[in-house]
Amino acid sequence: MPSAMEGSEGGEEGEILHYEETEDDNVSPTDLSELLKEGTKESHDRAENTQFVKDFLKGRIKKELFKLATVALYFTYSALEEEMDCNKDNPVFAPLYFPLELHRREALVKDLKYFYGEDWKEKIQCSEATQHYVDRIHHVGQHEPELLVAHAYTRYMGDLSGGQVLKKVAQRALKLPSTEEGIQFYVFDNISNAQQFKQLYRARMNALDLDKNTKERVVEEANQAFRFNMQVFDELDKIGKSLPKEAQDGGFLVHDGKGDLRRCPYYADKLGRLWATAELPHMCCKSCATLMALSVLSGEAGPGCPFHAAVALARQPLVQLVLAACVAAAAGAVAWYLM
Repeated sequence: MPSAMEGSEGGEEGEILHYEETEDDNVSPTDLSELLKEGTKESHDRAENTQFVKDFLKGRIKKELFKLATVALYFTYSALEEEMDCNKDNPVFAPLYFPLELHRREALVKDLKYFYGEDWKEKIQCSEATQHYVDRIHHVGQHEPELLVAHAYTRYMGDLSGGQVLKKVAQRALKLPSTEEGIQFYVFDNISNAQQFKQLYRARMNALDLDKNTKERVVEEANQAFRFNMQVFDELDKIGKSLPKEAQDGGFLVHDGKGDLRRCPYYADKLGRLWATAELPHMCCKSCATLMALSVLSGEAGPGCPFHAAVALARQPLVQLVLAACVAAAAGAVAWYLM
């Protein structure tokens, strides 16, 4: 097990905890860390296989949905860290109190400022599923503090593991700055080695003075925490289905086929800039450039059957107008030549 070498019992604020890795020879099947690992495997697998998480891992995450997920995390960690602060001297949780290393609320505030601006508080609200999760955390912290470890374990150990994968996916898929703005939640500046820290955290968990019955309740509470998370994921997935589609490359919104494309100021602006700034190279004329721009803006361009793409493109009213103009110009040229 890792052992703390400089720093206080829980890593008090203002000092950095140092730790070193040692062997896990003394791990017992009855240790809380092992009971949690084995007892939450099924819940962990179910959470990983929710549609929201699967889409996220594939890079299919819409920016608006990512923002809402960040909002949910903010309310969740605000509740969790409030209860942890209240129980920092309680022996059933005190050894696991690492505010400097683990607390995420301030990092989430930075992310929300990045996404929503300085008035972010006025633009967010706690969703129904998240509120259920928050209510449970407050209940545990105030009435069953011995179960608080279940929520801390589920959140922070996940953040230091799979959360680091999600960080890279989000940064790439959403084209976030390399300076890590918008993903500060995943950045643990005061943990130099995540693997060693997790070992230290498990060692502290195993040292808690809990009887068998309490350990079983902790495992059940951890499974409950997973269920709350899955409910939030499902809620986000439903919201995501109602959001407009976003292209992963090029930054264009994909037109959904409803309404007149020419009446949308967003698309009109995009078309104007594409045309005016010569972002469509190798076009023999502006008519060809217009056709290509329309294919991009309407979501018709890209890999697939050329015939079906051409047919779909030809159905656009503005495309038909341009084609008619081209045909008229060609007919005029032929008539002039034959004279």
